[in-house]
Amino acid sequence: MQLRNLGRSGLQVSPLCFGGNVFGWTVDEATSFRLLDAWLDAGFNFIDTADMYSTWVPGHVGGESETIIGKWLRASGKRNRVVLATKVGMPVGEGKQGLSPAYIRQAVEASLRRLQTDHIDLYQAHEDDPGTPLADTLGAFADLIAAGKVRAIGASNYTADRLTQALETAQRHRLPRYESLQPLYNLYDRSSYEEALEPLCTSQGLGVINYYALASGFLTGKYRSADDAGKSARGAGVTSTYLNPRGLRILAALDEAAAQHNATPGQIALAWQIARPSVTAPIASATTLEQLNELTAAAQLKLDGATIAALDAASVA
Repeated sequence: MQLRNLGRSGLQVSPLCFGGNVFGWTVDEATSFRLLDAWLDAGFNFIDTADMYSTWVPGHVGGESETIIGKWLRASGKRNRVVLATKVGMPVGEGKQGLSPAYIRQAVEASLRRLQTDHIDLYQAHEDDPGTPLADTLGAFADLIAAGKVRAIGASNYTADRLTQALETAQRHRLPRYESLQPLYNLYDRSSYEEALEPLCTSQGLGVINYYALASGFLTGKYRSADDAGKSARGAGVTSTYLNPRGLRILAALDEAAAQHNATPGQIALAWQIARPSVTAPIASATTLEQLNELTAAAQLKLDGATIAALDAASVA
């Protein structure tokens, strides 16, 4: 497996990242363990989660994904084989949100306990907190790095303007900078990243680990009509967002490329992102070993220039 540098962090990661949002939501603990073992066995090392996964599930309070990953790390003894990323900042209960130094100190200890580890490789600000000065947030992260509890920091869901301000603040105050960005990006959702964030990340040498790489499953071809909305817990949202003339045009291009490369539409969609110079590792999830095998095969798929151009043309807004 050819690993990639994550920005200037010193972390080296596989070209795909396993999204841990499914653990404790659509995947039970035993299946999660099997998926994580298979992920490492296939040569991948990058796993992403967040403290608020999965607060959207009735009865959940957040931390469910981290807890399962922590149990697996303890049972498997594979912590040294994993680049572990998690996030802080989104709500996980009353008063538990944001990027104030006091809350970051509280949240990181809770994440470390759930993950059953003494350090987090990549600790990410899950969303911007305009109510807290950037220097205060970065200063709190600096303390965690100095204490050995965090190796590198990243940002998620930041605008280009705020990410620029954060990078400038880090340089001005000699604080650790965000080494990665986690934006929404896939063949359908392109403009918000490509217009302003991509040039910034490229010029500043930031790693990019984009989420919704498969557009919640739409780019696998699973949802092709309104009747398919019942195929998953998120099917209704997927069909209402992506099932339109442009979405169907993208699926047609994926189908054509898949036939040419003896692959699946989802593999083509991921390979298109992996081939993009600014992208370090798209984040994708799997709920079965069959789905996971499809993900891992995508990392071995090399698309030619004509295929990439055809996908670019079909997905232009």
